[in-house]
Amino acid sequence: MGAERGLLARLRARLRRLSARRVKAVLIKEFIQLRRDRVTFGMIVGVPLVELVLFGFAINSDPKHLPTAVFVQDHSAYTRAIVNAFGNSGYFRIVAANASEAEGDLQLARGDVAFVVTIPEGFTRRLLRNERPQVLLEADATDPASASNALAAAMGLARSALAHQRLAAAGVTGGDAPFEVVPHRSYNPEGISQYNTVPGLLGVILTMTMVMMPALALTREVERGTMENLLAMPVTPLEVMLGKVLPYAGMGAVQVLIILAVAHGVFEVPMLGSYLLLFAMLALFIACVSTLGYLISTVARSQMQAMQLTFFFFLPSMLLSGFMFPFRGMPEWAQHIGSIFPLTHFLRIVRGIMLKGTGLPEVAPHVWPLLLFLLVVATVALTRFRRTLDA
Repeated sequence: MGAERGLLARLRARLRRLSARRVKAVLIKEFIQLRRDRVTFGMIVGVPLVELVLFGFAINSDPKHLPTAVFVQDHSAYTRAIVNAFGNSGYFRIVAANASEAEGDLQLARGDVAFVVTIPEGFTRRLLRNERPQVLLEADATDPASASNALAAAMGLARSALAHQRLAAAGVTGGDAPFEVVPHRSYNPEGISQYNTVPGLLGVILTMTMVMMPALALTREVERGTMENLLAMPVTPLEVMLGKVLPYAGMGAVQVLIILAVAHGVFEVPMLGSYLLLFAMLALFIACVSTLGYLISTVARSQMQAMQLTFFFFLPSMLLSGFMFPFRGMPEWAQHIGSIFPLTHFLRIVRGIMLKGTGLPEVAPHVWPLLLFLLVVATVALTRFRRTLDA
């Protein structure tokens, strides 16, 4: 009891010595410091706004109006009604009428469309004979979550698509659906989510580490006071950037080997494409994100600011790239913003190579945005560091 009374007495003494004026002075000092630290203030305001906008408007786990191509080999009023039913369902948006089956396969491989509807030759004849002909619905199932709801909606079209057609007068009777929709999940028939998630994690992990570590490299020089020694060396901005970025690019290569080994050995993710093309695309992606990290290091004044800017880039990059939520489920303005991030294009490249076996012609539409991103970011980073050298 004596010890407790002594502790209470000391607490009362400290409270009596508490000065509201001194607390106010410290508070004013902290607010002034916060006002000067624009990066931290921007994070305090920006992160909640970004999350509210993304989760409130952009994120949608039930994508609709997915691009769909049709390959109709039997033209009749019935087949036109079926095509219209797909377009009016809300899940399918007819964007192309193919002339061959090979054209649809190429569109699925490139990711131009999410579905291909094929109505075979002799469909109308079999329909009028009450033989329940089949309509083939091919889906790009590299992202099972994106295609599942649309496939489920397509199953109900067999009953409703021809509801306004006078099939009974043509001799078609019975309570069953007059035709059958046969789904085919291309590239991932079993709908295994790991086939989509694990290749995506390759890009997500590289984005997080390859942006953060180079971003801390130059700010560490400033905090430790060794920046002056670096500026005194007879080096060009490009040489400094390469010297700072290349070691972390090598660490990224080690991460790639570990992730690919686990993906193949543990999760049994298939590798249908070329390892040479995959490694070339990985090198380009690592160059993009590590150069961005170097640019952040020229903006941030401390390692804490560098980590804050890294997080501010990583959050929308992960949410708008199609890794966590279906890319085509987002509104058009969000898709345009998401197309700026390197991760968006890399996910399509790595999933295409590993799951679809695509080659350079199919992934080329996603290569030039990465090259453009690298050129712009490297130019800005070199310009900012050259100003530091001149100063």
